[in-house]
Amino acid sequence: RSSWLLLAPLLTPPVPVITAPPCSLCPEGAHRFQWIRNLVPEFGISSSHVKVLSSPAEFYELLKVQIKAAKQRVVMASLYLGTGVLEQELVYCLEETLEKSLQAEGSPDLRVSILLDYTRGSRGRKNSRTMLIPLLQRFPEQVRVSLFHTPNLRGLLRLLIPERFNETIGLQHIKVYLFDDNVILSGANLSDLYFTNRQDRYVLLRDSPEIADFFTELVDAIGDVSLQLQQDDTVQMMEGMVHPYQGDKVAYCEIANQRVMEVINSARTRQELLHEKTFHSSQPGSSLLSQQGSQASGSLKPEPDTWIYPLIQMKPFGIQIDEMVTETLLTEAERDARIYLTTGYFNLTQAYMDLILGTRAEYRILLASPEVNGFFGAKGVAGAIPAAYVYIEQQFYSEVCCLQQQERVQLQEYSRAGWTFHAKGLWLYLAGSDLPCLTLIGSPNFGYRSVHRDLEAQVAIVTENKALQQQLHQEQEQLYLCSGVVSTSTFEQPSRYVKLWVKLVTPFIKNFF
Repeated sequence: RSSWLLLAPLLTPPVPVITAPPCSLCPEGAHRFQWIRNLVPEFGISSSHVKVLSSPAEFYELLKVQIKAAKQRVVMASLYLGTGVLEQELVYCLEETLEKSLQAEGSPDLRVSILLDYTRGSRGRKNSRTMLIPLLQRFPEQVRVSLFHTPNLRGLLRLLIPERFNETIGLQHIKVYLFDDNVILSGANLSDLYFTNRQDRYVLLRDSPEIADFFTELVDAIGDVSLQLQQDDTVQMMEGMVHPYQGDKVAYCEIANQRVMEVINSARTRQELLHEKTFHSSQPGSSLLSQQGSQASGSLKPEPDTWIYPLIQMKPFGIQIDEMVTETLLTEAERDARIYLTTGYFNLTQAYMDLILGTRAEYRILLASPEVNGFFGAKGVAGAIPAAYVYIEQQFYSEVCCLQQQERVQLQEYSRAGWTFHAKGLWLYLAGSDLPCLTLIGSPNFGYRSVHRDLEAQVAIVTENKALQQQLHQEQEQLYLCSGVVSTSTFEQPSRYVKLWVKLVTPFIKNFF
């Protein structure tokens, strides 16, 4: 019965593929990527505010430290919150910080907003909801828990698909963790594996109020169109809001689109005005006295050498900014440029595969070996998913060989005993450079799900600063160090054997995992 139901998602109508409009990169310098600000807000910051983390333990400790230090806001968006001891410790940290804010003089300032996925966060008797209800009961005026439910899971489909399999239709997949004006972007969820032995990527943007405001507003916008968790473990929509699976789907998606695009466009307008103001104030002859006064008072910010661009992908709502930017980066990458691309789930869209195979840059693609795939050893049908990924990898490698592109496009498999692999993103090295000037980091996996089904967000970090470029280079090297190059002999190993039924089923279900 479950195997048959796994194919139930095929009943949903296909999403039309929309290609990105052509866009040319500016020719000069590391900051040739200013065209991105035509689509999203551009945040100029000092590279000294950016810190690249390397380990799950470092990520977990930072989360606890930041929660305890928060005074005004804690905003956390994730797929789910786990139910183990380490996750409970995070909840205790939130409770302690909220308690302190209650005891402070005057009305408590601290607000906690948590956005999770409804289906993943409701899985099992003990789940993300039951972990957070005590906070809602103790601090009803300060805590908000929003559970996003995809509008594509509705009607008969919603009744037929069992728990776990219902997550294949669409999820809230954004991972952003912010505390006052400090923002952590990652692909990691709030679960013990991601705090111990599941390798991901993490970057901290310190003292970045404009970026923190943007992601707060983004999470609020998605929260407004999500189900609100109540103290008795029920859920309800905000008053006057269209229901995601009981209401009109088109009306719901239009409202969601308006909410999210309003956040993007208003932030973009704010940043453009700020950029113009900064540009004019830095021109010769412009209010020299006021500039000297600002310097004397220490309020003049250092000239930015790093730029942050938030890239949002929410195809259910008709928002495809991340897809457009990623396709343009792959299209415009010049000969002798190098792109290091990594994904825990190698299942690239056809558009991304065509661009990699048809453009001039060198590619080093890092993916999970079957043993470090998150589904390795899973029970039932899910246990065959690593084999499906091997089959997809083998098909792509065969195409690379057929086109005689093995030197230009190289696959590498991450392998590390006792660990699983979940890192995603890319690093772009311009021709002739030993250091990357751009990285993408966040939640997307470059697959069909990321592009068409889920809510995703990542940032493009562009920097001219050599020290930050070195940090990003070291991060890339550290990940690739645990890998081996894929060759024809890789697929002759017994662990790469793919059963016939997996080969037959994979083309039909590859868009759902």
